[in-house]
Amino acid sequence: MQITGKTIAITGGGRGLGRAMALEFASRGGNLALIDLNMADLEETRRLCAEHGAMARVYSCNVTSEAAVAATMDAIVSDFGSLDVLINNAGIIKDALLIKVKDGQVVGKMSLDQWNAVINVNLTGVFLCGREAAERMIRAGGGGVIINISSISKDGNLGQTNYSAAKAGVASMATVWAKELARYGIRIGAIAPGFCATDITAGMPPETLARVTAPVPLKRLGKPAEIAQTAVFIVENDFFTGRTLAVDGGLRL
Repeated sequence: MQITGKTIAITGGGRGLGRAMALEFASRGGNLALIDLNMADLEETRRLCAEHGAMARVYSCNVTSEAAVAATMDAIVSDFGSLDVLINNAGIIKDALLIKVKDGQVVGKMSLDQWNAVINVNLTGVFLCGREAAERMIRAGGGGVIINISSISKDGNLGQTNYSAAKAGVASMATVWAKELARYGIRIGAIAPGFCATDITAGMPPETLARVTAPVPLKRLGKPAEIAQTAVFIVENDFFTGRTLAVDGGLRL
């Protein structure tokens, strides 16, 4: 798919990886539908996209709400005339050990609220956005691309039962959707980033950051722009579908 003139919707588009992907697609002539809950962040991303000459609009949407997601996808099609690419990037973390033990006594555990919050946004939200985007792509008859942002945590990470389960799920959904939607000209991909230089890592103490990067063969954090370039590859390569690309500096070798 050629990016110029295409409509790219990005959930979690207000900051971090979402903003980096928005700017990369804007620089290549794409039109951006930016979805998030923080309107101030969205407006800043919109402004930066406009500096590249891109048409960009912002949409406040809770991706866990079926009605809100459907209404947002309808609004995007109405505003832009098409929906060509969806990047499912919105996500949260609420880390905790499954069971926390101190001096032989159980002193804590991952709460149901922590589990539900992450599963609702990171898994159910991807399901809802993917389903509603696919429906509109099928109706339009022009095909499309859906990208799910997974994580290296999909293989299991200490203290992230909820997050790991969700990120494994979105990678699996990419494979299922690729099989189901190919007949409509819709390709699906997933990206599993490693540790990247985002707002979260920027707030880490130097010693913590050193521990994070030590096991990475390339000995550094990933750049958000490098994840954005991977998304561009998936969109532009018409023979790519159903796979998850790990972009992790070799951490999972």
